[in-house]
Amino acid sequence: MLILRILSFGLGLYIVFITALSAIRTFLLPRAAPDPIAGVVFRSLRVIFELWARPMRSYAGRDRVLAYFSPVGLLVLLVMWLVLALIGYTFMFWAFEVQIPGLNPWEAAFTVSGSSLFTLGYATVETLPQKILSFTEAAIGPLLIALLIGYMPTIYGAFSKREALVNLLEIRAGSPPAAVVIISRYHRLRQLQDIHEMWIPWEAWFSEIEETHTSLAMLNFLRSPVPEHSWVNAAGAVLDAAALVVSTVDIPWNVQGPLCIRAGYIALRRIADFFNIAYDPDPQPADPISVTRAEFDFACEQLLLEGVPLKPDRDQAWRDYAGWRVNYDAALLALAKLTDAPPAPWTSPELREQRRPPLTGRGS
Repeated sequence: MLILRILSFGLGLYIVFITALSAIRTFLLPRAAPDPIAGVVFRSLRVIFELWARPMRSYAGRDRVLAYFSPVGLLVLLVMWLVLALIGYTFMFWAFEVQIPGLNPWEAAFTVSGSSLFTLGYATVETLPQKILSFTEAAIGPLLIALLIGYMPTIYGAFSKREALVNLLEIRAGSPPAAVVIISRYHRLRQLQDIHEMWIPWEAWFSEIEETHTSLAMLNFLRSPVPEHSWVNAAGAVLDAAALVVSTVDIPWNVQGPLCIRAGYIALRRIADFFNIAYDPDPQPADPISVTRAEFDFACEQLLLEGVPLKPDRDQAWRDYAGWRVNYDAALLALAKLTDAPPAPWTSPELREQRRPPLTGRGS
């Protein structure tokens, strides 16, 4: 019997330990650290939400359902932590033989654990070890709740900062955003020579999402207030615009474009690493990409209709563009699928008819 109680205490202590470690990984550790408990919670909820959203006929309806996924996931994760703490301490209280008249040993241990965790105070203990357990559990419950409440401003602060540029992008790129629209509008406004200034804030944006979307993974699934907006689509449009400018548009070279692309594909890859998304870490310029040559040529024709100066060697421009795109192509498409991003040009390979840039001339 003594061996059973020792094993029970060890099991309970382990459950409490992994629960506390889960909370630390989720909120306190300032680096990417996938957590098994959070993973089980969010993967299970994702299945439920996918089944809920499947009957929706429109993307807007699906978006309304999926908008609840990440907030509900945070609340369910908190409940999971509290349940695990309750179970862990129940095992430990049973090991210390707590007693309540009229209850069997397991019922008594569960009652004392619940009373301590939620600081109800109606079940008392007698010995010093039992009191120590009771006091520690009484501290853990409010601490877990305080962690979630305390980090909500941090989570939504990072979300708001991310969405500020995403919302502003509609002015330049339309909705859904398209690289061709960005370049065309800069040309119409006679600012094409200064388009490199756009890459500077986006380089910083990529650096920020790399940090926030790996240390606070639920941010990846917080959806934009506008259903047609998506941080993944915004990233793709900006990267494609920078790649087209560097490879195809005939304007003076500027280093900001390549720097923005590098910041972008590093950020997308780091986020993909967090979710164990496979991609080639060292792709070759000639490796295949999801954008076809026909789609690239169509984009070039649209730019020519707008009067955008293009480099004369179209074949070399295609090779250069593909050489940039290959660095972020796989991670971009995988993250768009993971987050259920709305259909957008060059980001939704399963919707070929929607991948032509929404531009038909100067009326756009």
